[in-house]
Amino acid sequence: PRRGPADPVKALMHRHRDLCERAVDPLEIAAGLEAHGVTDRTAARFRHRDVFSLAEELYARVPRGTEPPRHDLEPAPRPAGRVFRVLRALLPGALCALTVTAARLTVGGARPAVIAAGAAAVGAALAYAVRCGPLRTGRGAGVPWALWLAVYAVAGNGLLDALVAGGPDGGPGAPDGWGADPAAAVGLALAVAPAGWCARQFAVRARRGLTTSRGLREFADRSRPLLLGTVALFLTALTAVLLTGRLAYGHGSFASAAAPGALLFLARLLALHGHAPAANAALRAAACAEAAALALVLSGRLPGCGALARPVTAAVEAAGAGAVPAAVCGLAALVLLARATAVLARASAHSVPPPTPAQHHTR
Repeated sequence: PRRGPADPVKALMHRHRDLCERAVDPLEIAAGLEAHGVTDRTAARFRHRDVFSLAEELYARVPRGTEPPRHDLEPAPRPAGRVFRVLRALLPGALCALTVTAARLTVGGARPAVIAAGAAAVGAALAYAVRCGPLRTGRGAGVPWALWLAVYAVAGNGLLDALVAGGPDGGPGAPDGWGADPAAAVGLALAVAPAGWCARQFAVRARRGLTTSRGLREFADRSRPLLLGTVALFLTALTAVLLTGRLAYGHGSFASAAAPGALLFLARLLALHGHAPAANAALRAAACAEAAALALVLSGRLPGCGALARPVTAAVEAAGAGAVPAAVCGLAALVLLARATAVLARASAHSVPPPTPAQHHTR
């Protein structure tokens, strides 16, 4: 093969000029090059030891306009206090606990009204906490599937039990007569706070590792343990809040709430770092599987279709109704964890620094 030009970086600089002109630091160029398939071995052909060194030369050589970046043109946001951010994250759980307590204390026709008003308040607080906190992704895709999984974790087990028993008829097996799992509702709502904190810490520490790593392999070796540690930390916090809910309200399956919580956290983490399609696919598959379990039980009531309901009925009779969401969401969470371990160890997943709490507050 013939020898390359005297300046081998020049062709690469022209090929990725748009990337280099938009970048605010060499790290964004390094992440963009990696996303285009440039590895440390490729960088060696351009007479550089790694992609980070190559990105530094591209950043230095490509001229950029004097106009400041877009986010610098915005007015400086007023900093939000740490107490306000904590209260914002805890608000969904507090409202959910208040709703459950109020529903237990009311009787008759007032109970449905209390539950409806409380559910609306919890939904609004949850939407605000997610849109303005560290879990903000800026896109609404996947919300219906996530909402289904959350609602099923709260009320799906009671409905499935009633369907298997021939109902629903509001029998005595339903907790407090309203067929929901209050411990799961409170636990998942309270888990919003540790989920946001863990997601924020992962983004900040990964970005910090991007600045200190001197190669893609070194960054990947640092990122994978960080991701696994973040997931383990969230699962510990999720276990704590769910057990607290069990002690306070004493009902429901732990696994049927823990598995959807883990799945929702992993899906949100992937969406935050530019991999929303994989996250949405896992959420959609889990939601459809849960809906299919309910549909199979109902289909089994049709003449000659009793065999359709046998697998779900056998699982419920053997391990309880909570086995369905635990198995479905647990499997989807494992798939997303494997996916996250592969893609979130790449520099391209951390090219944009996470928004500051002040930016979250103003938006």
